[in-house]
Amino acid sequence: MQKFEIKNRYGLKIVGGIKQPEFSTGIVFIVHGLAGYKEELSICKMTDIFLDNKYTVVVYDSTHARGESDGEYENTTAQKRYDDLCDVIIWAKSQKWYIEPFVLVGMSLGGYVVTKYSEDNIEKVKAVFPFATTISGEITVATMREFKPEKLKNWKESGSFIHISKSQSGLELKLPWHYIEELITHDLRPNASKITMPILFMVGENDDSCPSKYQKILWDLIPKNPLNEFHIVEGAPHTFREEIHIQKLGNLLDNWLKKI
Repeated sequence: MQKFEIKNRYGLKIVGGIKQPEFSTGIVFIVHGLAGYKEELSICKMTDIFLDNKYTVVVYDSTHARGESDGEYENTTAQKRYDDLCDVIIWAKSQKWYIEPFVLVGMSLGGYVVTKYSEDNIEKVKAVFPFATTISGEITVATMREFKPEKLKNWKESGSFIHISKSQSGLELKLPWHYIEELITHDLRPNASKITMPILFMVGENDDSCPSKYQKILWDLIPKNPLNEFHIVEGAPHTFREEIHIQKLGNLLDNWLKKI
C-alpha cells in the first residue's frame, strides 16, 4: 500500500494509504467508525474486494481517532470526521488517478459521513455503502436508551465515557458527553430523498449500537432503486471480527459491486 500524508483544513495531519489494481476503472474511499482505524479486518476485506473489482482504494485514519493521524480522540465530532473526508477527496482530485463519480464506504459513524457526503454531492458519488451506519444523534440516543440505558445514564452524569478496545489490549479511549451533544445536530433523514445513487445497507443481526430496525427508518426514506440492497448478517454484532461474518461481508459486497 502506498502511504500518503496530507494536512486537513485545521492543520492536522491525515495519514492514509492507496492501493491500485493494474488497470483501475474507479475509486473508492473507505471511512472507519468512531473507535476504528484503517487496518481493521473488515476494512482490509473490503479493500481486497474492491481491488478484485478494479477499483483504486483510498483508506485513511481520521483525525482525533486511534490511528496514525493527528488529534485527540476526546475531541472527536461527527463534523470533524465529515470535514476529513472532504479534505481527503479534495486532495485526491489533484492526483492523476482520480476519477468521478466514485464509490463511498463508511462504517458506523463513517457510514453517516459517507451518506451525508452523498446527499451533499450527488453528482460525484457513483454508489454508497453505509455499513451499520449512524443515522442521527437522536436515533443514537434512542438506541442507547433502549439497549444500553446504564451506559447512557453514566455517560451523561459523569461527563465522559471510557471505551475499552477489543482489538488492542490495554487501549482505553475517553469520549466526553459533548460528542453526543454535537451528534444531536446531525441527521441523515431530512435529505434522504437525495440518495438516488445505488446504496448498500448491511448490519449485524445482533447490532445493539446501530440496529437494523433503525437502519430501516433511513432505508424507507430513500428513493427506490433496483440496485439498492439491504442485508442483515446472521449472528453478527456491530463490528464484524469473526471470519464467518467477514466472509459474508465480502461476498455480499462483491455481488453488489458486480451489479452497479
